[in-house]
Amino acid sequence: MKNIIEVDSLRKEFKAYSSRSGLKGAFRDLFTRNYKIVPAVHDVSFHIKQGEMVGYIGENGAGKSTTIKMLTGILNPTSGTVRVNGMNPHKEREKFVQTIGVVFGQRSQLWWDIAVQESFRLLKKVYKVSDEDYNDHMEHVIRTLDIGPLLDKPVRKLSLGQRMRCELAAALIHNPPLLFLDEPTIGLDVLVKLKIRQFLKEINEKYKTTILLTTHDMTDIEALCERVIMLDEGNIIYDGSLQKLRNNWGEGKQIRFQFSEEVAEQQLNRLTTDLEVFWKNEGKQTVWSAVVAKEEEEISELIGRVVGQFAITDVSIQEISTEEIIRNIYDKGMAPQPEPVLTHG
Repeated sequence: MKNIIEVDSLRKEFKAYSSRSGLKGAFRDLFTRNYKIVPAVHDVSFHIKQGEMVGYIGENGAGKSTTIKMLTGILNPTSGTVRVNGMNPHKEREKFVQTIGVVFGQRSQLWWDIAVQESFRLLKKVYKVSDEDYNDHMEHVIRTLDIGPLLDKPVRKLSLGQRMRCELAAALIHNPPLLFLDEPTIGLDVLVKLKIRQFLKEINEKYKTTILLTTHDMTDIEALCERVIMLDEGNIIYDGSLQKLRNNWGEGKQIRFQFSEEVAEQQLNRLTTDLEVFWKNEGKQTVWSAVVAKEEEEISELIGRVVGQFAITDVSIQEISTEEIIRNIYDKGMAPQPEPVLTHG
């Protein structure tokens, strides 16, 4: 299959200006400004084939949104090349936007004060979609997303879950081969999330729609994506199958202790200084989980020490979740950030 997205040595830098102190400094700032070159994305390269559903993940500030803005033509790269649907997104913008759909969880493409179907009609004209294509495609979209009863309502009267389903439908009016989803299920309840995930699977199977998904919700990634690209401080630290990530990093167990009294992290760390254990609090000082990388002997030793030192009301052993695996990777700091270059104009 052909590549829908081709990214090679992509880099984006921003200038972060700083002000000099005092009146003399302010005067000098009128003529020359000190600034740092802050790299947001460092020489990122990846290719995505037609029909793939790929999770693009990372912590806040990792460079996800900057990458998406370059892929959709909103930002121009500092260096490197981007080809999406065979085009340069920034230079061939008018033609390019006809071939993509975009859903940003925090931004709306629907008109706030008019009925949803009026927004759809306007977008139909913008994208030059024929009546036949619109009716054929959107009938399925509206039925599957269960938004028929919402079409006559103004957008401002919709709940968040209703609006997000309408946003997704709006992004698909022209049946684009590529869909960018940025936090599409943020703030939604479980049933709405399930409906959206099922719909995305259907359009991927029916139309071979390529989907690039950025989200903090790992259940979205697990439900939809076989491949994940992990970003940390502007660098790709993993690009491969989700299953391989679990196989390589998911060894070990998570042991959840319920203590009868509050326990401090320092006490637990002192107890396990010679063991490979990572402690995390579960919201109460009486509930702590230990992530253990080793085999049964280490688990038995850990439980024995904790039970011997503290009064326990409950203990459970679980497989390490994908979310926990990814959090552990970031906590280990795999991708150190280069120092910004100090310069001035």
